[in-house]
Amino acid sequence: MPDRLQCEFSLIRYVPDPVRGEFANIGVLLREVGAPAAAPAHLRFTRDWSRVRCLDAGADIALLEALEAEIAARLAHEAASREPAAKPVVALLEDSLSNSIQITEARACLAASVAAELDLLMTMYVDPLKAAPARRRTGRAAIAAAMRTEFERAGVWALMRKRIAASIYTQTGDPLKIDCGYRPNGVIKMFHAVSLSADAEAAKVLAYSAPRLHEGVQRIENAALSLTAVIEPLRALTSQEESPPQSQSHSHSHSDAEAETEARYRFAVATMEGQQIRVLTLADLARAAETARSDLRL
Repeated sequence: MPDRLQCEFSLIRYVPDPVRGEFANIGVLLREVGAPAAAPAHLRFTRDWSRVRCLDAGADIALLEALEAEIAARLAHEAASREPAAKPVVALLEDSLSNSIQITEARACLAASVAAELDLLMTMYVDPLKAAPARRRTGRAAIAAAMRTEFERAGVWALMRKRIAASIYTQTGDPLKIDCGYRPNGVIKMFHAVSLSADAEAAKVLAYSAPRLHEGVQRIENAALSLTAVIEPLRALTSQEESPPQSQSHSHSHSDAEAETEARYRFAVATMEGQQIRVLTLADLARAAETARSDLRL
């Protein structure tokens, strides 16, 4: 049996009412004992906030999600400055955050690998048990989730900006928020999930905003913008309409619907590409994530 890694982990908890003492585990902080000081601790938050919502219907989920990026950034900074990897930042967070976020004392564990141990700890302590199969995500939510998964696998998600307000670069009141992005050098790369399953409106909205985003990024950041839309592959949309024909007229209507879907899809792609938006499908995500990993020199 190969030697296992000596690690220690802490659980990050959401405690809406410290007096009552009820809590929900929302994340895991894991570090390898004896790793070089430059090796960052590893952090993962839940993707299923149902426990938190049951505990506190008014919980600010967006704030909790942003907390993951904040902690990860502090850990990365700590590692870059070659200080001990996890405990100092834990003490800092406990001092600076309200009692609604708590971090447990570190506990020892043996890991086959850091990634495998994170998966196991999340299953054991954080993610709720599924009494029934979860409802399958569709549309933009499915694309955004796939995008996040690939960037996490490449180890770059924690280093990326999330929910980037277009109003920073366009004008006050612009509600558009770009899913994520990063700046490798003199170019800012942004990625946004766009679903074409229903219509082309989302593509038109992004295309409408693109020229002002390009101009604003150049003006404010003194950098070029590379804007990428991630969409479903065409066959994923046309296959949703497949069904056994019951009659000749039904077959004609099915063909018409498929042709309409393809026309709408190609219109949306052309509309975005006409505004300097690079269009990728879900099949291209792994390659884009590896490019990000190379860009960020990981």
